[in-house]
Amino acid sequence: MIRTAALAHVRNRRLLQARSIGKDVFYMAGGKIDAGETPVAALHREVREELGVGVATYTELGVFHAEAYGHAPGTRLHMTCFTAELDGDPHPSGEIAELRYFTVREYAAMDHVAPGSMLVFRKLHELGLVDW
Repeated sequence: MIRTAALAHVRNRRLLQARSIGKDVFYMAGGKIDAGETPVAALHREVREELGVGVATYTELGVFHAEAYGHAPGTRLHMTCFTAELDGDPHPSGEIAELRYFTVREYAAMDHVAPGSMLVFRKLHELGLVDW
């Protein structure tokens, strides 16, 4: 099982997704929770590393379980996801090549989608926060 913390940052009813250098799939911004680290601490660290900004305020959106995309079949993802306000405009930093905001339909139309991201898109759509 891979434990991660992820950011669900919505702007103009679209959800932010990040693409790592050398990859073609967009994922939730965030990453693995280090040993002894809390999901909140991982959120703060990963957002700073990947988006070059800090987390000003956050709220836990939920814990999502899915197949871990890009890993051996059967590897499960345990993703603690947070909505958050950031202290600046996110920009690609560290290992991130590109950031994009998607509606549910735009993301689902991609050639490859991360199952964990799709769960978050659906949840945010149910809450009326992102467009279909």
